[in-house]
Amino acid sequence: MPRRPTGRRAVLAAWTDMGVTRAAYWDGQAATYDRTTAFFERRLFAQARQWIAERTSGSTLEVGVGTGANLPYYAGRASDITLVDVSAEMLAAASARARQLRVTVRTMHGDGAHLDLPDTSVDTVICTFIMCCVEDERAVLRELARVLRPDGRLLMADHVESSTHLGRGVQRVLDLVTPAKAGEHHRRRPILLLPDAGLRVTETTATRWRLVEQLAATKSA
Repeated sequence: MPRRPTGRRAVLAAWTDMGVTRAAYWDGQAATYDRTTAFFERRLFAQARQWIAERTSGSTLEVGVGTGANLPYYAGRASDITLVDVSAEMLAAASARARQLRVTVRTMHGDGAHLDLPDTSVDTVICTFIMCCVEDERAVLRELARVLRPDGRLLMADHVESSTHLGRGVQRVLDLVTPAKAGEHHRRRPILLLPDAGLRVTETTATRWRLVEQLAATKSA
């Protein structure tokens, strides 16, 4: 039986195999993801993660946890933590990071649009840098609202449609060249869809040129 490609070989295979699933694509990225995103992590993402952590409390669900980059920031503020990701390899990396931090977590392999959790069961939902690559933004937002308690808080950060003409032009090019299974949509803005999911924005901020946008939201009355 031929060996399944791993690491960078798996990523390259995903670029050329149009039949590969979204989960398999991200499985192939897991081993090198932290290294390939290190430049943006230092300059854009870390600040957003700190902003999210400062607003986290109680039972916490992180959807699209990836390699667990948020964990060092908010672990000490959450009473219990559930991690969800569509990629089993990403979830394994997040679990390993939790062990290094000596943080107890529960992991769930699954899609953010179909969470195996009861209604109104968590105090905080964290979702960072994944709405740009989910298949159905509205379905995910409705599901996040479903599991959130009435007095709970949704915390999000993502790279979104730029506030400048030049930025939007670059994003259009990136949309054209990004592999379909990566699902990267550089001109989405989840904040505009929150009312349709029954969510109300209570706080928002963004970086220069709106390269990254952060928000806090609760259920609408």
